[in-house]
Amino acid sequence: MNQEVLFFFEKMPDAVPLYEALEEHILSEIENVQIRVQKTQITFTNPKVFGCVSQLRVRKKSELPEVYIVVTFGLEHKVESPRIAVATEPYPRRWTHHVVVSSLEEIDGELMGWMKEAAEYAARKGRK
Repeated sequence: MNQEVLFFFEKMPDAVPLYEALEEHILSEIENVQIRVQKTQITFTNPKVFGCVSQLRVRKKSELPEVYIVVTFGLEHKVESPRIAVATEPYPRRWTHHVVVSSLEEIDGELMGWMKEAAEYAARKGRK
């Protein structure tokens, strides 16, 4: 495990396995992914940003699990799902979605489908 990633999760080290599983899925299912660890998020690019992991408080603290990561992805449409904690449209036809992930089982086909769609959307935007 990368030292930068371990430092990123310093306040919630039990979330590292969640991140590792997500990263493994992303790297095995999406081509040409670069990962950049920043102060507030870990960003996935291809070369445009298509998703990230953070520990944003996207719900009231009392509504968040003890251990979690927030997976964020951008699409040109809004996803309607009870798994989406928050969806915003920062500008027309660009929806940012936040999903709270607190178990390995939640890193599933549905979440990875959204991440793959986000990667394709970001790649298309990069070619315009």
